[in-house]
Amino acid sequence: MEVQDLEAEWARLVFRHFDEADALALGLVLVELARTARHPVAIDIRTPDRTLFHAAMPGSKPLNALWARRKSACALLFQEPSLLTGARHRAKGEDIAVHGVDPAAISDSGGSVPVRVAGIGVVAAVTVSGLPQAEDHALVVGAMERMIAAQG
Repeated sequence: MEVQDLEAEWARLVFRHFDEADALALGLVLVELARTARHPVAIDIRTPDRTLFHAAMPGSKPLNALWARRKSACALLFQEPSLLTGARHRAKGEDIAVHGVDPAAISDSGGSVPVRVAGIGVVAAVTVSGLPQAEDHALVVGAMERMIAAQG
């Protein structure tokens, strides 16, 4: 996806509310989507200081959980989807290190999308790791769109 397409998609992803119960519900939506498609992914929903939901689907590897942590760190730091951050960097011929951060700790690979609540801002990040980055991103966005629609 192009930067402008990712920006437009990101603009639409705004929750009315998000708490621990919402994190559980969203995590279970992602588990069901991954199970149905037999995706070997790690699913992670976290705030800057704690994990709200984590699941490792059959076939996922410990490395997927590490990638999820790195991608969620990016989404929380930049306050935008990691795929969008990475697209911005690639468009400029840069990488994440240009910001003085450790690339071993933060990755701008796609698959993590911040949870933004109307009137509040970013409160968490939802991350999937185990598929190609655009597919990880699409899985997260699809689940988030479902939850946002259910909130009305």
